[in-house]
Amino acid sequence: MSTLAQRLAELELPAVATPVAAYVPAVQCGNLIYTSGQLPVDDGALPATGLVGESEGSVSPADAYTYARQCARNALAAAAAVAGGAQNLGRVVKVTGFVASEVSFTGQAGVINGASEYLSEVFGSAHARSAVGVAVLPLNSPVEVEVIFELA
Repeated sequence: MSTLAQRLAELELPAVATPVAAYVPAVQCGNLIYTSGQLPVDDGALPATGLVGESEGSVSPADAYTYARQCARNALAAAAAVAGGAQNLGRVVKVTGFVASEVSFTGQAGVINGASEYLSEVFGSAHARSAVGVAVLPLNSPVEVEVIFELA
């Protein structure tokens, strides 16, 4: 087994999050698996809600970074379920991250680094990425991440 396959086989992934609307967590198309947007759900609940920013009462960028990391773990779990196990995934192709942001917040890229850095640690390679600030996300989540994976 390759080093990547060993790392993937040894991962302790969360349960695939239950969709909150009319969609599935991930679908396969050819040699690619596309995940739906994943929220930072942990044990069935969001760890925080609201906008990311620097003002009093907002979600801190450091916390949002951690939540983006959880989103990536959830995306990996969803992809692994479709692929028949994480060990069948070959690499991350693209990450798209959404950050519910206060108007003056411009650190979306740093927040989504939480997802990118986690996936780079697991897969050992870089990927294409977008980080976008939005007004609000489903369930008032501070972050949402979707990932495209290539099968091994």
